[in-house]
Amino acid sequence: MAYNTIIYDKYGTNNHLGRITLNRPAKLNALSSELLQEFEDALKNIARDPEIRVVIIRGAGRGFGAGYDLSGMPAGINIPHKHRFGLSRIGLHEGARLQMYLWNFPKITIAQVHGYCLAGSCEYAMMCDLVVAAEDAQIGHPGIRGLGHPRNSCFWPLIIGMRKTKELMYTGDQVSGKEAEAMGMINHAVPANELEAETTRLAERIAIQSADALAVHKEALNRWWQTMGIEGAVRAAADFDAMYQNTEQAAELNKKIAELGLKGGFEWRDKPYGDLRGRS
Repeated sequence: MAYNTIIYDKYGTNNHLGRITLNRPAKLNALSSELLQEFEDALKNIARDPEIRVVIIRGAGRGFGAGYDLSGMPAGINIPHKHRFGLSRIGLHEGARLQMYLWNFPKITIAQVHGYCLAGSCEYAMMCDLVVAAEDAQIGHPGIRGLGHPRNSCFWPLIIGMRKTKELMYTGDQVSGKEAEAMGMINHAVPANELEAETTRLAERIAIQSADALAVHKEALNRWWQTMGIEGAVRAAADFDAMYQNTEQAAELNKKIAELGLKGGFEWRDKPYGDLRGRS
């Protein structure tokens, strides 16, 4: 499988491991439309490969990912207000569909996180079955500071509890890999130079069982969260995301981006918070 924005390879004992590398390092692996389309295509091909038992998702270069590619965002500000909610909602539900495809994917998935894992990239990492991160990785969703409402809002309550979810969702702060492990957001935090080896070791341990046997375990476990309403919650989060983008806060940020550009707008947004990591 040859792609422009991702790299796919098979490795490990008996080629039982698949690996998708998000490969836009110059853009900190920002999630462009092309990357997401190629990511979905790779997953669909992997799903039909009986050799693959576990899939590792990682980022090239300095980090796992900086979130969605917002390079075209300023043009979107000029969409007539009467069309903004409807058009935004369509796109957000398409994104939610792909995220749920990853969550329901018939192979075991592991996010291998280093560097920044922010915003939309954080959402996709949270959709994986397991997460292994470097101790100094930075994980969070600064997009809540004026861009939108993320799918993390329905996943984090399940894995880190109400209090910490609300703190992170109200501030947009981020936590280190070590802090994320302590609060149960991820499975393991390891020294950065051991990240790949430790992720592979865990994947190999899981891949002892056949792909179909692992799929039974995964589906049985996911049924529990489906019964709790996780899919409906993700779809609702997409609706709330569209709503948020019509708030006073979003309008003010959009105005600043139009005036100062994307970087300048984000600097204006983050300045009152000081250190992005806050006190977490």
